[in-house]
Amino acid sequence: MKRNQIAAQLYTLREFSKTAEDLENTLKKVKAIGYDAVQVSGIGPIEPERVKEMTERIGLQICATHIPYDRFVNDLDGVIQQHKLWNCRYAGLGSMPGQYRTGRDGYAALAREFTEIGKKLEDAGLKFIYHNHKFEFEKFDGKTGMEIMLQESGPSFGFELDMYWVQAGGANPTEWVRKVEGRMNVIHLKDMAIIKNEQVFAEIGQGNLNWHDIIQACRDTGVEWYVVEQDTCQRDPFESLEISYNYLTSML
Repeated sequence: MKRNQIAAQLYTLREFSKTAEDLENTLKKVKAIGYDAVQVSGIGPIEPERVKEMTERIGLQICATHIPYDRFVNDLDGVIQQHKLWNCRYAGLGSMPGQYRTGRDGYAALAREFTEIGKKLEDAGLKFIYHNHKFEFEKFDGKTGMEIMLQESGPSFGFELDMYWVQAGGANPTEWVRKVEGRMNVIHLKDMAIIKNEQVFAEIGQGNLNWHDIIQACRDTGVEWYVVEQDTCQRDPFESLEISYNYLTSML
């Protein structure tokens, strides 16, 4: 992990990124914290050309995205064009559509469908990545949904493991980083803390995940982008991103 490999997931700042003007102010604050890259997700309906102009002018690379399922299926050419415009290699699916959460067959079907979509993205020089939550760790005939997807997908199906949600699903984050070796170039980092007997999202280093082992596993397996995300924050989201950034850079 190097400093310029640490990115901020804009979903964390979605309430501050609804208009072009808001997004520009948000990007400037993210850059001022020290980040050199962002993942585009959860922003308002802002023209891709304007997003490109702002990020380039402010000095932020777009390292990855989250794209709605329907666009992958019905507008893949547009998805490819947008990512090439942004010089962004990684096109992500942020969550599994409900119709696939039906058991082993649903997970296998999604894995096979996006293996084929992933092949088309690879032909264009891009890479598909899948972002998990905790429901993928439900077991079906003794195997978790994540294990089924890993088994039923091909190498064009990439992963974007979320460390909080792996932990919330009862799995071992470090073990899963190593399980998807060669299939994961982008990872989501968020911590888990216990407050008043409830698990909550926390800044990196403020919770209970073993970051030393997680980051070492990422280094060992060739993770390219370390993306900080926090679904909800106990304080100002910009302050949360700064706390996480400072903790991660202390590990360099």
